[in-house]
Amino acid sequence: MTTMDNPTAHASGNAATDKFKSERVTSDTSVERASAIYKDVLAALAGVVHKHEVTYDEYRVLKQWMIDVGEYGEWPLWLDVFVEHEVEEVHYNRKNFTGTKGSIEGPYYVENSPKLPSKCTMPMREKDKVAPSLIFKGQVTDLEGKGLSEATVELWHADEEGFYSRFAPGIPEWNLRGTVEVDENGNFEITTLKPAPYKIPADGPTGWFIESYGGHPWRPAHLHLMVKAPGKRPITTQLYFKGGDWVEDDVATAVKPELLLDPQPNADGVAEVTYNFVLDPEA
Repeated sequence: MTTMDNPTAHASGNAATDKFKSERVTSDTSVERASAIYKDVLAALAGVVHKHEVTYDEYRVLKQWMIDVGEYGEWPLWLDVFVEHEVEEVHYNRKNFTGTKGSIEGPYYVENSPKLPSKCTMPMREKDKVAPSLIFKGQVTDLEGKGLSEATVELWHADEEGFYSRFAPGIPEWNLRGTVEVDENGNFEITTLKPAPYKIPADGPTGWFIESYGGHPWRPAHLHLMVKAPGKRPITTQLYFKGGDWVEDDVATAVKPELLLDPQPNADGVAEVTYNFVLDPEA
């Protein structure tokens, strides 16, 4: 995957689509289950058409918009913003998990980020160091509170301008991305910058969709995390900042009360917060 020439919806959308296509995911869904799902999807769509008496012009607009979403490479963006939170909630509830709440992965995850020690500073540019710092620390445990020494805490997030490395120009490949290996007690301490709220790419069909119903394209500031340990269920989640802009009105509907951080200044005046991750046993 290569970085695009400009941070437009078209460019970042194509980068996200190329990444997703390279993964070639599969599912063991049976023919019977697939048939039931497809029938319900089409029945729900038919219900909307009849309820709102959708016109031919509106139908043609929908077809053109769907074509545009594909040509802009924005299906991963649109689906992750408007659908993934529902799938994630069903996944969590169906499995009766009791550990840390999950949240959406989003379209900007990149695997195999550099390994970092339990106490570390995220890879960042000199210009990033000017942004307000954040010390993020905690422990990874099992349901009984025992620290998991072999856990990893994978962290990635946008910079202070709202851009992700690998999906915007001029940013080093692994900027603000890393896989932290916890210490023998499951503890970690990560120094990074506090991310800012940002607009999802809005100059393409996802943005046109939002504009058509009078919505907004903003996401609150957040940290992306993927926490793993042998024999435990991996967690993919996002952590947000209490009182921050758009926390109450996230375009992706992904904020949960359990995932709010409230950093406080430490003795040196640096914002610091502790958040512990609890992993369920692997199913």
